[in-house]
Amino acid sequence: MPGAVWAAAATERIDPSSWLVLATGFVAALAVVVDGVWRWTRGVVTIAHEAGHAVVALATGRRLTGIRLHSDTSGLTLSVGKPTGAGMVVTAAVGYVSPSLVGLAGVALLAVDRVTVMLWAAAAVLVAMLVMVRNWYGALSLLVTGGVVVAVSVYGSEGAQAAFAYVMTWFLLLGGVRPVAELRRQRRYQPGLPTDADILARLTRVPGSLWVALFGLATLAALGGGGWLLLT
Repeated sequence: MPGAVWAAAATERIDPSSWLVLATGFVAALAVVVDGVWRWTRGVVTIAHEAGHAVVALATGRRLTGIRLHSDTSGLTLSVGKPTGAGMVVTAAVGYVSPSLVGLAGVALLAVDRVTVMLWAAAAVLVAMLVMVRNWYGALSLLVTGGVVVAVSVYGSEGAQAAFAYVMTWFLLLGGVRPVAELRRQRRYQPGLPTDADILARLTRVPGSLWVALFGLATLAALGGGGWLLLT
């Protein structure tokens, strides 16, 4: 089975038509801008957000102790290590840009026609997160999301896999922007609630509002660059 999967990943060549790229972008946009749909799909963005915290925490020498995903689409990643310094700053800063970065990785893989690699890499990350998740809702979210990815990669036709990969790539690029706007509103109307921007303000002495602006610029740049690459 692993050999067959790798062979498929190494030989696939999918050349999507313009209508597929546009149609999947439209579907992804609806999933982000329609509030009723966003309440359900936002959990995927939260998974990418917390995965970013977890990966960077490990990369900077921190010890990962747990991940929580909540039914209100919030999340929490806990790690142990030095409470200040560059490692902690980067770990706190990466969350809001992680969905956009994952979206850009998807753009790169789609550009070289590696749809199967993209799907199995996503499944591997979800399995790794499942090992570290510490609440039942988080486990359920990861199992459902991972189940969908695996089902598409194993049972879907090449066309179905390509459509799914493009929808998810567009969704992460577009969905990376909206949480930053939500963060700005939260800090304005619920100033007592701790956020990544507030943690960064405490760590760096840089105002939290500036961190929010930086998150916004980074996610918009990823959307602009990634969208242009997908459409050309």
